[in-house]
Parts: sequence; C-alpha cells; structure tokens
Amino acid sequence: MPEIHRGQLHKMRSRLDNPVSYFMVLGEETFALNTLIGKKLTLEFLGQINCVHCGRNTNKSFNQGYCYPCFQKLAQCDSCVISPEKCHYDAGTCREPVWGDEFCMQDHIVYLANSSSLKVGITRASQVPTRWIDQGAIQALPIIRVRSRQQSGFAEIIFKRHVADRTNWRNMLKGDVEEINLEDERDRLMGLCEKEFEDLVHQFGLHAIGVLNGVEPVSIDYPVEKFPEKVSSFNLDKDPRVEGTLTGIKGQYLIFDTGVINLRKYSGYQVALATD
Repeated sequence: MPEIHRGQLHKMRSRLDNPVSYFMVLGEETFALNTLIGKKLTLEFLGQINCVHCGRNTNKSFNQGYCYPCFQKLAQCDSCVISPEKCHYDAGTCREPVWGDEFCMQDHIVYLANSSSLKVGITRASQVPTRWIDQGAIQALPIIRVRSRQQSGFAEIIFKRHVADRTNWRNMLKGDVEEINLEDERDRLMGLCEKEFEDLVHQFGLHAIGVLNGVEPVSIDYPVEKFPEKVSSFNLDKDPRVEGTLTGIKGQYLIFDTGVINLRKYSGYQVALATD
C-alpha cells in the first residue's frame, strides 16, 4: 500500500462546507481527507511521540500531546482550561499572563449544540464554528457572548444544572441523532435560569454579558458514507496499526469499517499514512 506521508500527527483542521471539509496535518504537511473516503487506509504509529509544545521526545503523551514537564508548567494545561470558572488570571497567579491575555481574556460564546443530544458549551468567539465541528455537532446555536473565559464558565454552570455539558461520543458516531429545535430550548433554558442570569449580568455588567438575539441555528453535515452499527475504537498504544476502509469523518474521528480513531487524542505521535 503506497505511503502518502509520515510525520507528527496533529488534530484535523476543518472547514464548514456542505459537507464539512477535513484536512489531516502530519508534520508540516496538510492534505485533504474527504477524497480518501471509500478507500483502504493504513495509519501506523512509528513508535515515537514528540511534545506538541516543545518538541522533545516523550514516552507518554499528557493532555493530548504534551510531555510531562510542559503538562506541569503550561497555563494551557491548567485545570482552569477545563473548568473556566476557576480562572485565576485576575488574582495575578496565571502561569503565563501573556497566554492568558490571548486565550482567556477574549470574547467567548456560550452555545447550545446537538451532538449526541442537547448540550451547553463554551468556546472562544474565534473558534466558531470549529469547536462545534470538533464535537461532531449536527446543530449549534450561540446564545450568549461574554468578555472572558471565566465569565463563560459562570454562565455554563447556570445552564448545566438543566442540560448536559458533555457529548456521548459513541452515540455521536452512530449517526442516528435526532434534530432538536434549539431556539425553543434556548427560550426554555433562559426562562428557567432567568434569576441566576440576571445576577450574573449584575455582577459583571451589561457591557460584559450579552444575550445574542436574532441568531439563526447552524446545521452541520459530515462526510460519512456509512456510520458504524457498533462503535469500537482503535488504541495506537496497544496496537500501532490501524487498517480498514475509511467510511467517514465526524468530529475528530476517522470512521473505518473496522473501528474508529480519535486523531486529536494522538497529537504528537509520529505516524505514517498509506492508501491503495
């Protein structure tokens, strides 16, 4: 099977087309993936992992691509990235204030999405619609815009008392997710959370917390010829070779007739890709 390319794996890039256009990143090379759907592919782990931040060799990847020293010291690996309400930038204890300026102290969007079912989520405004695609959402609706990541975390806490904040990745990959009227769900949640939301606005001010009115839901279609009936995932740490016919791409997953693999999980792994 002829080799296409080899190099350090990174998360797939995407573009909101109909269907979504996907691009694999191996080292310095980026190439289209949609044209490979329907072909037999082999993805082989070459036994080397390099940190996505500093490039050093590491025996184990932490937090999707980092070596242990970077995982321990970088602000982007801090627990407040996962739990933004714990942001300590204003306390002056951020590990990397410059990174915090660029990542946390920027406008964020609180949104509703339908990936495996209804969920609430947050993302930087600059990451719309990439974040929705990465989660495999078939529908998404921005509902609130805030001035910082911490504020988005506070808003998310209010809503996730009534709706999930996680995606069931197995259900997302089965392809039988039913559509939801996100505008109705937004109105329902805003009604349920009216008092808590008013308190949040009072705390930070109208200039910082704003409801997004008149925004239309976004529908997202993925390049999938066939969804798996039973979802089983490949693990490059246990079996370095993934082989099968590529039947689709959704979220950060390649879907084969033999199983699925989350490419983002293996960021930093040196791999070779081959096709017939």
